[in-house]
Amino acid sequence: MARVYDYLHGYPEHVALLLSVELCSLTLQRDDTSIPALIGVSLFGDGAAAVVATGADRAPSSPDARQGPRILATRSRVVPDTVDVMGWNVGSSGFQLVMSREVPKMADDYLRGEVDSFLADQGLSIGDISTWICHPGGPKVLDSIENAIGLAPEAMVHSRNSMRENGNISSASVLDVLRRAVAEPPSEGAFGVMLAMGPGFSFELLLLQW
Repeated sequence: MARVYDYLHGYPEHVALLLSVELCSLTLQRDDTSIPALIGVSLFGDGAAAVVATGADRAPSSPDARQGPRILATRSRVVPDTVDVMGWNVGSSGFQLVMSREVPKMADDYLRGEVDSFLADQGLSIGDISTWICHPGGPKVLDSIENAIGLAPEAMVHSRNSMRENGNISSASVLDVLRRAVAEPPSEGAFGVMLAMGPGFSFELLLLQW
């Protein structure tokens, strides 16, 4: 989504289609009974999602077209020396999931500072955000996000429902959470934050406004 924003910022009259297709079952290896492999089989699933986004100068196709939030700003952050926290080892038998116990700790140690800094650059704080669109990496990850940012349990309802119904479908998950938020939008002018964590170890943050 951040790269879509970059593109449409340069070509504001264009329309962009973002397509996410995740085949997490490729990590299934029958002779691998390690804990990360079992977690991967149990937690991750295959999925796909798509988003149509329009530039600022592109008029809606019809007056009744559903309008989602605008992207106001983005930030990407890679934490140094965390390549072994999350990712994949690609070998002769396929993809082997790398999933360290440190994943929730990444949110505990780094997320609050990243969110505070990102919002401060836009003249905002956590109290100004009414909608949180968080990638449902897993139950412990959601707990860590909630605790790190200081969110009430209801702030994560879309993420938890997506996790309950779909599991973790990798990058498509946060787009499913976005879909749920768009279906139940906050009041006009409200701010939202879309965030995800991934290999690297990395954070992606987007500031939205309805």
